[in-house]
Amino acid sequence: MGPMPTPDFILRLREKIGQDPLWLIGVTAVVVRGDEVLLVERADNGKVTPVTGIVDPGEQPADAAVREVAEETGITAEATGLSRVRSLPPMTHVNGARAQYLDLAFRCAYVSGEPHPADGENARAWWHPIAELDGAGLAAEMRDRIAAALDSSGTTTFEGGR
Repeated sequence: MGPMPTPDFILRLREKIGQDPLWLIGVTAVVVRGDEVLLVERADNGKVTPVTGIVDPGEQPADAAVREVAEETGITAEATGLSRVRSLPPMTHVNGARAQYLDLAFRCAYVSGEPHPADGENARAWWHPIAELDGAGLAAEMRDRIAAALDSSGTTTFEGGR
């Protein structure tokens, strides 16, 4: 499979600024169903993650999280809380475009559907037992996003401040 589809608004910006860094808003949707979380294996790099995506201009971030889950996995979910806000380090995509993301991680509740790689961005999508996340092949950063969403205190974690 090829690279992940780039939103049209980013393609239009790239026409003007080339590969220069873009500051973008990203979402991570940690969908919980009982004692399981929804995971995907990305088609472009094989990494295992929760569903992630980019917020469209003017889109509410919680709506973006729910939209990305539906588009990528066919699952209907509901965003129930903002669990973590974090500025990620600058990165370079496989196509050479540079970006930095403000990631908003949402805890989402399962509503309906069976997970499958709905739009070609992922090689697979499945429910993974929370108790077995250590063996899921998740990067530490993704484990942190999931842990924040699973924290039952209902508070949002963030860096900085006082």
